[in-house]
Amino acid sequence: MAFMTVKMLRGGFDIFSGFKVGNRNEKKWVKRIIFLETVAGVPGMVAAMMRHMMSLRRLQRDHGWIHTLLEEAENERMHLMTALQLRQPTLMFRLAVIGSQGAFVTLFSLWYIVSPRFCHRFVGYLEEEAVKTYSKCLEDIANGPMQHWQTKAAPPVAIRYWKLPEDATMHDVVLAIRADEAHHRVVNHTLASMKPDDFNPYKPGQ
Repeated sequence: MAFMTVKMLRGGFDIFSGFKVGNRNEKKWVKRIIFLETVAGVPGMVAAMMRHMMSLRRLQRDHGWIHTLLEEAENERMHLMTALQLRQPTLMFRLAVIGSQGAFVTLFSLWYIVSPRFCHRFVGYLEEEAVKTYSKCLEDIANGPMQHWQTKAAPPVAIRYWKLPEDATMHDVVLAIRADEAHHRVVNHTLASMKPDDFNPYKPGQ
C-alpha cells in the first residue's frame, strides 16, 4: 500500500508540475528540487515530534530514534537551502508550498499515530523516488540540457555543509544529495521493519 501511494503521488506531481511537458532545463529542475525538498523535510520532523511526545507521555526512553529522525529533517532542509541559492520562488510557488505543507503535515501526523511502520515504509519508497529523480538529473548533467552544471560552481553553503572542495561544482552537489537520499531510503526501510520499542541501530551522525 505504501508503495502504491508513493507511485500515485509521484505520477500526480509529474502531471501537476508539468515537468514532463516540453524540454527540461535548469529552471524546471530547480523548481522541482525546491518543491520536493519542502515536502521531504516534513516526515523526519513529524516522526521525531511524535516519538518525543510519546516518550514524555509514557515516561520511557525513545531508544535512540529521535536523533536520527531530526538529522534526516535537517539534512532535507539543507537540500532546500542549497537549491534556493540557485533560484528564488515566485509568490504563487510559495503559496503552493504553504498549501501542500499544511496538507502533508496533517495527513502524515495522522498516519504516524495510526501506523508508524507504514509511514517509515512510505518514506523509504519516497526516498527511492528521490534517488531516481537525482539520478535523472545526473544523466541530464552528463549528456543532456544540464551539462553546464559540470562546471557551474557549487553554492558556498553546499561546500560548507558537505565539506566539498572549494572548486566543487553543481554536479558534485547533486551527487552528495543523491547519496543523502539513498541513506534516508535505507534508514526508513530499516525503521519500518523494526518494532517501535527496538533500539535504533544508527548512531548520531550516521
